[in-house]
Amino acid sequence: MEAIQLYQHLERDFITREMSDDWAQYMNSVANFLTENFKKRSMGLVCDFAIEINKVYTAVFPSKKIMQKILDDGIQDAMLFVHHPSIWDIRKTPEVFYQMDKKLLQQFKDKRISIYNLHVPLDNFGNHSTSVTLAKALGIKPEKAFAPYFGALCGVFGKTNCATVQDLKNIFQEIVNHEVSLYNYGNNEINEKMVAVVAGGGLDETIEEVAQNKINVLVTGITAKNDHSKKSHEFAKKHKINILGGTHYSTERFACISMVDYFKKMELPSEFIEDEPVMEDM
Repeated sequence: MEAIQLYQHLERDFITREMSDDWAQYMNSVANFLTENFKKRSMGLVCDFAIEINKVYTAVFPSKKIMQKILDDGIQDAMLFVHHPSIWDIRKTPEVFYQMDKKLLQQFKDKRISIYNLHVPLDNFGNHSTSVTLAKALGIKPEKAFAPYFGALCGVFGKTNCATVQDLKNIFQEIVNHEVSLYNYGNNEINEKMVAVVAGGGLDETIEEVAQNKINVLVTGITAKNDHSKKSHEFAKKHKINILGGTHYSTERFACISMVDYFKKMELPSEFIEDEPVMEDM
């Protein structure tokens, strides 16, 4: 497929005029590789290296592991689709995001492998969105979008078959395949079996809206107690809201897995590349 044709498909299907983002201001170290359009709006085509695209890889972050795997495949004329254009690591304070490896970026350029990013557009409520795909993986039926964020709605309220928070925790651990955190601030019984789901870093931006809707369980990614999240934890404890956390990576990977089907419907070979969760997120 012509690269420009693929970019246009993604633009039409995911990006609206109301959306914005701010990644480019933090990416000066790799600015020479970025498209002018990405520098202006921080979404869409990050690196325009391909004319034809014969395969798409999807990933949550463009880490060294992800980029090296693609290069090791010996592929050319391809695209890496990522949810974030930078790499998350809560351990790297005060800057928790760091940038793509410049040497690997040069190799991507040489091999004609473009990089495309949908952060806010993929968080936005829809079939492939981060919170919707996480909710469905948990067996939760999405009923209502919430949590305004950069022109999108990044969270969902949904109905679960689980009667208790502990039951939901057990399912959560099963789908992410590792331990999850539970801050048990409220009743074990789930109010009217309604749950709030916000993949990634949804705690601080959404906890008040969760309380306003009388929901006592929030499933999200980053739940670590620190100076940044202290007020949110205190708020959750005061309002008896249980918090379940499964890491930034593990809660957003379902959307990137879902995007494989999106590309395959365009008859483009596609695969999701696994990475490693940062367990300190919880």
